[in-house]
Amino acid sequence: MARQVVIKSADEVAMARRAGQLAAEVLSIIEPHVVPGVSTEALDRICHDHIVNVQGAIPANLGYQGYPKTILTSVNQVVCHGIPSPDKILKKGDIVNIDVAVLKDGWFGDTSRTFFVGTPSILARRLVDTTYEAMLAGIRAVKPGATLGDVGHAIQSVAHREHFSVVREYCGHGIGQIYHEDLQVLHYGRRGEGLRLEPGMVFTIEPMLNAGRRETRQLPDGWTVVTQDRSLSAQFEHMVAVTPSGYEVLTPWPEGTGAYAPV
Repeated sequence: MARQVVIKSADEVAMARRAGQLAAEVLSIIEPHVVPGVSTEALDRICHDHIVNVQGAIPANLGYQGYPKTILTSVNQVVCHGIPSPDKILKKGDIVNIDVAVLKDGWFGDTSRTFFVGTPSILARRLVDTTYEAMLAGIRAVKPGATLGDVGHAIQSVAHREHFSVVREYCGHGIGQIYHEDLQVLHYGRRGEGLRLEPGMVFTIEPMLNAGRRETRQLPDGWTVVTQDRSLSAQFEHMVAVTPSGYEVLTPWPEGTGAYAPV
């Protein structure tokens, strides 16, 4: 497996960083629009126009393996890959993960975050805050010589502390000039197991936590994934580069969420 992992030069990491910053910018500009009464289709249109007309970039999800939209909008019990629709109107108390990917000068940027629509329930807030904390724990485990098992264990430990479950069917991935490179980042694991990290590796960490059981199912549209027990699900995603001394987040947001500070 290690032979398949792409080690990037400093110049290549810089290109990935630029793409990552553009993806993060999209999440920043869409935040004020995530309000009760808006359709997920309208959010998709805003993101598409910003990527194309402002950034001069390419919406990487649009057409990827046949996906029909620019962003993925996963509301409440949707774990991932929710398709924007004019019929899906956000309501007060919803949570929605918006996942965006851009392609700029041949390099991919990929990030997501879960937003509150109005005032969330106590459970929804705790789930979202815990998912963000779990992602940070995984990121902070990244350093040369650490293993992907260390990353997964850190994420899993935060989730289980709050009695939430970790989705196992979907994972983080290597990223660069290919959207999904061979490296796979599981969001659970054992310390010391798995691929050993080296400077120049670039990948996403994107845990999905469920308020109920971890099992999921895919809807007939071939994309949307929901919790089997209809419990709430939340996700956050950052792109990370392994540096000689630790890690760099390539998709920084200007602020954290809930009680947790930015990386």
